[in-house]
Parts: sequence; structure tokens; C-alpha cells
Amino acid sequence: MNFITITEQASKQIIVLKGNYDSNVHLRIGVRQGGCSGMSYSMNFETVSNLKDSDEKLKLDAFSIVCDPKSLLYLYGLSLDFSSELIGGGFQFSNPNANQTCGCGKSFSS
Repeated sequence: MNFITITEQASKQIIVLKGNYDSNVHLRIGVRQGGCSGMSYSMNFETVSNLKDSDEKLKLDAFSIVCDPKSLLYLYGLSLDFSSELIGGGFQFSNPNANQTCGCGKSFSS
């Protein structure tokens, strides 16, 4: 089982965004302190030289996802979707580990 599920819509958007970078980047998904519920999601592209041996790696057809072990505790089982709606659009996180989420869906507490 993969530690994260990516919908087709999210995958397409990640591929579009990855096109703005060097082809040898990976999508890092993680959490950090902050946001209105205590923890917020983070996503950014990183080069291979920034990856750590302890990172969990998920190879998909068109890109790879990496996650540090601490964030993985909060993100295991996450489903990432994308909506192009004008209101409420963007990446959407469905996290089975979240006990509470904020109204915008970008932060959570566990």
C-alpha cells in the first residue's frame, strides 16, 4: 500500500507544475507547525541532492513523491485531490489522521 493516494486530477496538476522545474525534481509532501488548526500541509519540488536517506519515496509514472519520517506519521493514508473550481479550488487534502480541520482544509490537528 502506498503512503499517499493521488487522484488523476491532482496528478495532472502536479505534472503541469513540475514542467516549470528541472526534470530531475521530486514532490516533497510534509507537515509543519502553523495554520489555524495547529499543523499545515506543505508541498514543494526538491532536487535529488536535497533528498535524505530517511525519506520515504513513492515512484509514480510521471513523478516521485518524498516524505520525511516525522511528517509521514501525520500523512500516512492521505488522499490528495485537485479542483479547478474558482472558489475552493486548488489541492485538497483528505487526511484520515486529522481529528480536526480548518474551514479552508489547509491545516489540521491530530
